[in-house]
Amino acid sequence: MKTKILHLLKQNRDRYLSGAEMSRSLHVSRTAVWKAVESLRESGYVIFSSPRRGYRLEAVPDLLAPVEIRDGLQTSILGKTIHYYRQTESTNKKARELAEEGAAEGTLVVAEEQAAGRGRLGRSWCSPPGGIWLSLLLRPALSSSQMSLLTLLAAVAAAEATAGVCGLTPGIKWPNDLLYDGRKLAGILTEVSAEADCVHYLIVGIGFNANIAAEQFIPEISRTATSVLAITGAAMDRAAWLRAFLEYFEAYYYPAVQSGFAAVLARWRHYAVTLGQEVTVSFAGQAIRGRAVDIDAQGALLVETKNGIERCLAGDVTLKK
Repeated sequence: MKTKILHLLKQNRDRYLSGAEMSRSLHVSRTAVWKAVESLRESGYVIFSSPRRGYRLEAVPDLLAPVEIRDGLQTSILGKTIHYYRQTESTNKKARELAEEGAAEGTLVVAEEQAAGRGRLGRSWCSPPGGIWLSLLLRPALSSSQMSLLTLLAAVAAAEATAGVCGLTPGIKWPNDLLYDGRKLAGILTEVSAEADCVHYLIVGIGFNANIAAEQFIPEISRTATSVLAITGAAMDRAAWLRAFLEYFEAYYYPAVQSGFAAVLARWRHYAVTLGQEVTVSFAGQAIRGRAVDIDAQGALLVETKNGIERCLAGDVTLKK
């Protein structure tokens, strides 16, 4: 009900909308309309009211509240169930707990702030207010060897959402970073629960630096990280980005599960900043140096070295400057 009332108020922001008009449109009582309006106000929406004229939406809070995410979301499965937190230790941790309890595919966990966000290789992730910190629960009918492809898919969906909503075209650094002008704009952490070749579930975690001022970054990353706010000087619509991400993800995900990842890999190559570059791939105390020439059908990075082509399934990539 809140989502429907909010949608009506947004459609009519230039005028007052009477409670009677909304109750007729939605086939509910005027009391139900009033309760929904009061609930929206408690969530931070500024809604003016007049005894003879009705309600008018004056301001929308910069929050990733479920009602805001659902308003206009065009997906069939992803994001239909949303768990929202003002602050949590880690959205991936919450998503794992929900997965173990039997939560359905497409369940979304989103937070305004993480107290103990994590990136790849156990690194901490700076997660202040203003970013987009989310985890998406999937139960894919895929083999465990294909799970890394979902990291690439998530990167493509994030890149396309950023281009569509923010007007910025980021690059993808293999396997999981979005860069803009060489600085990190977003990171992806996928975690799998599987036995042998049976995948129980997969969590796709995204940390996207949206409305974060440059001075909010901790000193350790202040020279390597960036945000949409730092790039453009203006705050972005975070809920619009999250809706776009879910829509792009769903548009690629279900066809890929049914028919393969060729389309995803093609789009990944389109955004890639790693391919064609001299790189160092570090993993488990070893380093592979050479030119990144492509990714294969499993998403592994192919590096041309003096000894031939090396296939990298995981690792930390450093681009030669």
